Amino acid sequence: MILVDWQILDRIARGFITIDPFDPALVQPNSLDIRLGNHFVWYEEGDEIIDPYRKETINSGTKGTVAESIVLPPGRFLLAETLEMVGLPDNIVASIEGKSSIARLGIELHQTGGWIDAGFRGSITLEMCNVNARPVRMYAGMPVGQLVFYTTERAERPYDRKPDAKYMDQRQATLSRYHENPRGP
Repeated sequence: MILVDWQILDRIARGFITIDPFDPALVQPNSLDIRLGNHFVWYEEGDEIIDPYRKETINSGTKGTVAESIVLPPGRFLLAETLEMVGLPDNIVASIEGKSSIARLGIELHQTGGWIDAGFRGSITLEMCNVNARPVRMYAGMPVGQLVFYTTERAERPYDRKPDAKYMDQRQATLSRYHENPRGP
């Protein structure tokens, strides 16, 4: 079941969902608006192959900044943090969706990583891309997306109890930690 406005407010007030900082004005009929943080990371152009199993290739050729705004050029991919820290209990999951007004500027908010597991705690790393033909300036603090909350049965092993929870308590835009996965045959 998708939580509606009064249920979102109730779960936050009772401490089941943690949002910090929390602004009640950001609660929508079926979601909670989330804002862009001020930490951004991107890959520089180059020919070096990124190997998901090799940390040094994931981390090389990256640049980052803390800024009040950033210009996202056409075709550029960057990671950004949410202003809000999010904490979910073992029976609520969330998905992140882009705001229509931002999408109409050509900004994609997440590529495929739009799911937040029950038990997750931390800032959310946004996988942003500009598919517009023109650059777009993005400002820290502006609402860019929305979290949709779903109630579920209690997870037997929520994210905060998984030994391989690579992004638990993450802060700032976080590069892939895929290299921490065991490599298959």
